[in-house]
Amino acid sequence: MNELDIAIKLRESGLLEESKSMLLALVEQYPSNPQVWYHCAWVHDSMGLEGAAVPYYRQSLELGISGEERQGAYLGLGSTYRTLGRYDEAKACFEKAMKEYPEAREFQVFYAMVLYNLQEHSSAMEILLKQLAETSEDKGIRDYRKALLFYSDKLDQTWN
Repeated sequence: MNELDIAIKLRESGLLEESKSMLLALVEQYPSNPQVWYHCAWVHDSMGLEGAAVPYYRQSLELGISGEERQGAYLGLGSTYRTLGRYDEAKACFEKAMKEYPEAREFQVFYAMVLYNLQEHSSAMEILLKQLAETSEDKGIRDYRKALLFYSDKLDQTWN
């Protein structure tokens, strides 16, 4: 098991301070390793240090992190921007992620939260209703799937 694996296990075990210390040392030791930056961001987020997590997420993406960790870095960065009230940056981050990963529905849901924060309530509801209708296994939702999809972009419309 290498040092990065140990730091990840420490984080997963709830030993956040120990994981953070190890990851900060690894960032200095391996400044071009995107995984080290990503996991350093993650541990900061886990500790409620969202503002400190941002540069680590950004650097992991700039260094070209790939695969599921790339998706995690986008989600972590966008979500962190949102929790910090940096809504325009969150929106841009999620839009970039959705272009890169159009099938990853989690980006749509987090994007809808950002739209809500930006007072774009109709767009946020449309996205959430579509995601609900397209993914739910609940019988009642499935029974009304067509109606949910139809009304998802017509919430302000009335019929006389």
